[in-house]
Amino acid sequence: MSAARLKANRRISSLKSLLCVGLDTDPEKVPAVFSRFSNPVLEFNRSVIRATRSSAAAYKINTAFYEARGIEGLRDMEETLLGIPSECLSIADAKRADIGNTSRMYARAFFEHWQFDSVTVAPYMGHDSLDPFFSYADKLVFVLCLTSNAGSMDFEEQQLEEGRPLYRRVLERVGEWGGGGNGGVVVGATKSSLLADIRTAAPNLFFLIPGVGAQGGSLEEAVDLGVDRNREGALVNISRALIYPQGEFRDVEAYEAAVAAEAARVHAAMRAVL
Repeated sequence: MSAARLKANRRISSLKSLLCVGLDTDPEKVPAVFSRFSNPVLEFNRSVIRATRSSAAAYKINTAFYEARGIEGLRDMEETLLGIPSECLSIADAKRADIGNTSRMYARAFFEHWQFDSVTVAPYMGHDSLDPFFSYADKLVFVLCLTSNAGSMDFEEQQLEEGRPLYRRVLERVGEWGGGGNGGVVVGATKSSLLADIRTAAPNLFFLIPGVGAQGGSLEEAVDLGVDRNREGALVNISRALIYPQGEFRDVEAYEAAVAAEAARVHAAMRAVL
C-alpha cells in the first residue's frame, strides 16, 4: 500500500472524516473582506485551511483555477500546497494524461516539483499514458471513472459490445494498474445508485467522490457506499458549498467561523455514518 494511501487512511480513521476540501478558488468569488490583502487568493486559501483543518482529511487543488492566472496563479498554488497540513492528503486535480514521454513530465511536475501526494488523470489514451504516474509507488493516482457531470453519458456510460459500460472497463484496468496499492478512481456522488456496485467490483481501490454540495449528491450515501471494508479508502470532496458560504463578512474571522461551522456540520454527518 502506498505511503499516500496510508496517510489518508490514518487521517480518516483518527478523525472519522472523509472530508476533502476543494480549493477551486475563483478570484471573482473571493469575499470582499480579502480585498485588503496584497494577495487575496492566497490569503483566502490560507483562511479556508485554518477553518477546516480540524475536520479535513484532504485538500484538493483544482489546478485550472491557478493555471488560468499564469505565473502568479502557479505561485499561489505552490504556496497553498505548502500550507496544507502534513497529516492531510494533498491532491492535484489536474486530469492529465498524454503519450508516455509527456506523461512522465506531468508526473514529475506534480510528484517531484510540487510534491503532491496524489493526482487525477484521464484514462482515454490507455495504460502507457498512465504508467508514468503509477510508477510512483508511494503516491495515489485517481483515474476518472464515472464522473458527476451530465456528459458522463457521452462516453463513460456507453455500452461496449460485450454489454458492459465503458466505466466498468476503466475500473477493471485501474485495478490491474494500481495493484500495488496506489490506484484510485473518481466516482461522482450524483451516481449513488451505481456507487455500491462500483465499490463491490473494486474493493481495494481508493475512491475520490466529488459531486456533494453544489452538484446535489447525497453526503450520507457517498460516505456509506464509498468506503471500503475498513470504513476507509474514500474521500468526499466538497468545494463551492463549503468555501463560498452565503452572506457578507465583516472580517476574515467571521468568514472563517462560517466555513468552520459548515465543515463541522459535514464532519458530524460523516461521523454519524462511519
